[in-house]
Amino acid sequence: MTYYSINEEAARRATAEYQAMVDRAYEVAKHCKSTVDPMYHEKLDVLADAYALKLAENLNKRNIIDARVPSVLITGGGNFPTRKKEKQNAARERNMQEYQEIDSLLEKMRSVGKGGISADDPDAMGKLERKREAMQADQDHMKAVNAYYRKHKTLDGCSQLNDQQVDELKLSMSKDWRTSPVPFPSFPLTNNLQNIKRVQTRLNDLKQKPADEWEFEGGKVLSNMEANRLQILFDEKPSDEQRNVLKKRGFKWAPSQGAWQRQLTSNALQAVKYMDFLQPIDKV
Repeated sequence: MTYYSINEEAARRATAEYQAMVDRAYEVAKHCKSTVDPMYHEKLDVLADAYALKLAENLNKRNIIDARVPSVLITGGGNFPTRKKEKQNAARERNMQEYQEIDSLLEKMRSVGKGGISADDPDAMGKLERKREAMQADQDHMKAVNAYYRKHKTLDGCSQLNDQQVDELKLSMSKDWRTSPVPFPSFPLTNNLQNIKRVQTRLNDLKQKPADEWEFEGGKVLSNMEANRLQILFDEKPSDEQRNVLKKRGFKWAPSQGAWQRQLTSNALQAVKYMDFLQPIDKV
């Protein structure tokens, strides 16, 4: 019986790396606690613990995947299990995507207690513009770093990165199973681009020109800019059938306004067009 040596130094490095990443997560949680109401502290602890657990599972799974197929130096070229290698690469891809999802928990922690950007916010468009610009800057940064690496085959001297960022990316690339890894793989680029498009869609929605006020048979439609509501005012109480249609289209009765209303968006304006009893009198 023959035993072969285990690279204990590599195992220690892997453990140290995991602990450093968990420490970072708890530092993020600690910082967030200093900026939000104490009511959110427990949620931050839960997210940090979830990050530590899921990361451990992900790294353990990665080690299992790495051990599935022996090296060609052991099997020999003729006996190398090509099909198993393909399955291993596919499993590595899934494992990497899971890691990206786990890493997104850090961003989720940073958003706890901060709330989203409501269309009712007077500075909603400004905040969305700044958010889109920041994400676009990240996109441009990642693309520029990748372009530099493809041209120079190194990250040393890249003006887009400081020394710590260079070291972190080198470490990340050293663990990438791809034949020709890049500093930023396709997943974060694609994910960030989708988020940019989502924010742009919201901006376009807010920039939608409000509908003019018009009268229909038995009432009028009003774009209440101050309240940020599309309002429907009836001369008399609408029928049961009409009320059901209004509810299905997202409108709610607001006694304080004496109107059926919903947030003033392009979707609300579109919904009105599909209700026959709200069509302008001159189109009847």
